[in-house]
Amino acid sequence: MIMGLTGGIASGKSTVSAMFVNRGAGLVDADVIAREVMLPGSGVLEAAVQQFGSGILQVDGTLNRARLGEIVFRDPVAREQLNAITHPAIRQETNRQMHSLESAGSALVIVDIPLLYESGLETMFGQIIVVYVPRSMQLTRLMERNSLTLEQAEGRLKAQMDIELKRRRADVVIDNSGGLADTERQVALLWDRLGLS
Repeated sequence: MIMGLTGGIASGKSTVSAMFVNRGAGLVDADVIAREVMLPGSGVLEAAVQQFGSGILQVDGTLNRARLGEIVFRDPVAREQLNAITHPAIRQETNRQMHSLESAGSALVIVDIPLLYESGLETMFGQIIVVYVPRSMQLTRLMERNSLTLEQAEGRLKAQMDIELKRRRADVVIDNSGGLADTERQVALLWDRLGLS
């Protein structure tokens, strides 16, 4: 069984993914794949440099994520341009990994895709889990985690679909606004409901 997992930025998707992995699920992490396709020497990074200029590179030739983030979170057109460059490669590798894990016998494969709905990928999955926290909590966590100003954090939230809309579209909601024990309890309940115990 393959399930998509998404949520808003700073909602705790990685924490919830890790809870599934600890129970034996296979994990495909689109964020990790997104970093890998932008490694030096990749055609994807070269295309991004052609589009946005060499200012998005560090001196050692690696991607300066903060600089690229400043460009794309400020400008929706630039964000679309970046997505057009990166998404096909990310999608191809995501597909390869999820089918590889399923073929290897994983009873459950969790595919963690932050922009699952925004990228129109819901048709890839029979069921989608949304990791939910209220917007105010997202803002606070994002500012603390990434050392952002309120304005910068709000810009990043606006670049994604509203968390309440994601929650309404979900097949399963994991509410991560309580403590870790409460989140773990919800993961355990879902695991049982899927007949994986």
